[in-house]
Formats: sequence, C-alpha cells, structure tokens
Amino acid sequence: MSDLIKALSIFLKYGDPSYPTHCEHDVLTICGIDPCLVSEDDVVLLEELGFFIFEGECFTSYKFGSS
Repeated sequence: MSDLIKALSIFLKYGDPSYPTHCEHDVLTICGIDPCLVSEDDVVLLEELGFFIFEGECFTSYKFGSS
C-alpha cells in the first residue's frame, strides 16, 4: 500500500481532480493528470512504483488494479 500512497502523492503535485481514478479489467487509471506536465524524474519514480504512461494521455497500473 505504501507504493500506492507514494504514487498518489506524486500525482497530487500535478493536480487534484474530483474523480482521479478509474479501475476496469484489472487496470487502475489515474484520470485528470496530464503526463506532459509530470517531470521526467517523477515519471521514473512512478514507473518504479508501478505506473506507466498510457498512450500519452494518462497513467495506468496493473499492480493496483481490481481483482
């Protein structure tokens, strides 16, 4: 759980959307955070925590999906 909290804390630096997550088919998606605005250092950290940029539009994780 600590990796998820660390990742969410990083995302919070880049916005505070009203509906920040979507989970479907074992994939957790972070909505409302533009990957273009996230620093390269934070992208690397997020990847280490299990989140990846999906199609340049959002961040997704298979580590924290439903199931």
